[in-house]
Amino acid sequence: MSSKTVTLDRTEGVVESTSARSEHYAQHDDRALMQAHKDGDPEAFGEIVHRHQDRLWAIAMRTLSDPQEAADAVQEALISAYRAADKYRGDAAVTTWLHRIVVNACIDRMRRNKARPTRANTNDLTDHPAFTDPHDRMDERLISLEVRQALSKIPEDQRAAVVAVDILGYSIDDASELLGIPPGTVKSRCFRGRARLLPLLAHLRNPEPEPSVLEEPSIDPQLPVGGDSTHD
Repeated sequence: MSSKTVTLDRTEGVVESTSARSEHYAQHDDRALMQAHKDGDPEAFGEIVHRHQDRLWAIAMRTLSDPQEAADAVQEALISAYRAADKYRGDAAVTTWLHRIVVNACIDRMRRNKARPTRANTNDLTDHPAFTDPHDRMDERLISLEVRQALSKIPEDQRAAVVAVDILGYSIDDASELLGIPPGTVKSRCFRGRARLLPLLAHLRNPEPEPSVLEEPSIDPQLPVGGDSTHD
């Protein structure tokens, strides 16, 4: 297989192959291009990347919300995909295969960087019913940072499921295909992951409860306890 460098423009988030792409590749689907790449075609992988670069970048940015981190994650993912092309057997769509590699690259970076977490676009996770208080919004940056820190503290398999479903917005079935595990496993890992996150993020739901929530309801002294407020 011929070697080829794939580069990422970190300013625009645009992935481009160093080899020129021919228009005739538009006639081939992703699987045909992957096979051509495996057969040694120097242009085929660049065409695959060109087709899906925006979605791959969006996945990385939505997971990491840091342009440089996202760029590095996509770069690592593309290098991994290029090198692992011979292992692609066509069991999943090429896009799913690429998405899985990018998600894994993002999770790897989250794990490596957990000692120095950066701002993450994790608003979707804090919007989950388990964490949301619609009447009390905290500063987005603080919430993002705390969610990122909390995610780094749960097991990797649970983190992957929570990121796929609650941050990237995949359905259970799509997350199942993305992560290569049964739908029931996705559900159970999300459940366990959210259960672990809940005590870590509980203070985000209602950091300062209103007094009315804590005070006992007052009783009108003119009404007898257990009496009726209406008179015949």
